[in-house]
Amino acid sequence: MDNLSVLLICAVAHVILASVFSVAGSTVTAYPPPYGLDSAASFHSSSDGNLIPVRREVYGNGRIFDITHTLRPGMPSWGSEEGLGQFLWLPASMKNGSEANNSEMKLPTHTGTHIDAPGHVYDHYFDAGFDVDTLDLEVLNGPALVVDVPRDKNITAEVMKSLNIPKGVKRVLFRTLNKACFAFRRLMWKKAFDTSYVGFMKDGAQWLVDNTDIKLVGIDYLSVAAYDDLIPSHLVFLKDREVILVEALKLDDIKLGIYNVHCLPLRMLGAEGSPIRCILIK
Repeated sequence: MDNLSVLLICAVAHVILASVFSVAGSTVTAYPPPYGLDSAASFHSSSDGNLIPVRREVYGNGRIFDITHTLRPGMPSWGSEEGLGQFLWLPASMKNGSEANNSEMKLPTHTGTHIDAPGHVYDHYFDAGFDVDTLDLEVLNGPALVVDVPRDKNITAEVMKSLNIPKGVKRVLFRTLNKACFAFRRLMWKKAFDTSYVGFMKDGAQWLVDNTDIKLVGIDYLSVAAYDDLIPSHLVFLKDREVILVEALKLDDIKLGIYNVHCLPLRMLGAEGSPIRCILIK
């Protein structure tokens, strides 16, 4: 199936969804809420008067898009069939007599939407201290291009050539079959880790490094590198410490084009990876 056919199927699917989930003039939402259901209110009241917080994907009258996946027990975790599982506890609870609620968490640094530092795959960089606190915030913040990857293949040198990314573009977010449309894939919404995700092959990574000015590579599953070329692709990207990898972005309903991207890792001394909060601004 060619790209045009896939896009047409997507469009039809969204029209069907809009009609199916419209009841008595109101829109019925499911988790995750689709883009466009923005609201200035931070809460609403249920029928019994309880406050219910509104969780939004879009802010600023449609200009700010949160492309970070919410950390949740049922999200995929690398190599696991059971998802992330419990990562958050409340050892100090006001319900049990504490003066305030104080949570604790434990999770891998490469969980959900996250970033890779050079020490992730190069032990000498790890020992030298090239951790997430050494990454360049200028690279992680600035104009970015969102592009679509052909749906039927990993990102090879041939695919990179076909994308025709102009010289001078420094940040590119690759939207892939991992996202797709409707419910065809949506791998980040499935609990079990899926090795069939779309990512870079070694030759695609090398072509990007050799032929473009890209310094930030973002993708919509847990690794920018295809499972069959996992370490080789990472080695190419991180060899010279010039490319920053941002993984598991939420690009489901982001339109192609140019945005300002803002991604901030936690300042953790010695960490080769970190969860991040990442947004796009029109």
